[in-house]
Amino acid sequence: MKSFRLMLGAAVAVTGLAFASAASAAPAGVKVGTLTCNVAGGMGFVFGSSKELRCSYEPTKAMVEHYSGSISKWGVDIGYTSKAKLIWAVFAPASDVRPGALEGEYAGATAQATVGVGLGANVLVGGLDKSIALQPLSVSGQTGLNVAAGIGQISLKHVP
Repeated sequence: MKSFRLMLGAAVAVTGLAFASAASAAPAGVKVGTLTCNVAGGMGFVFGSSKELRCSYEPTKAMVEHYSGSISKWGVDIGYTSKAKLIWAVFAPASDVRPGALEGEYAGATAQATVGVGLGANVLVGGLDKSIALQPLSVSGQTGLNVAAGIGQISLKHVP
């Protein structure tokens, strides 16, 4: 019983560090816009899930771009969730990001502490030459019971 309490305390501490890191870490690069994605609802399974995305990218210096794609999680992902809206800050090495640059595969660890990495929890890296970072800002509209932890991946395709 004592070892269970110790493990539980360690888990709570790591979770707290993840939230503190996400709140205080400043992503490397230049903020070039905001990506807002509507995520389809669905059932998660023990070994993971994949859901459809419809996204709008609002660059700071250009016209809105649209993307379609999917979001996937591997690992524990049990339960049903309704549709949700995810909002990310988009960071790039420089402010002159060409149209369609967000197209590609993004990957990162989810629900894990990322102390010292500098990008916070749930950051996904990918896009043009793996130079784009997506820092989560908001998750809204999701209802349902779901427990998720594992590796996250997003695939985005530019819709001209």
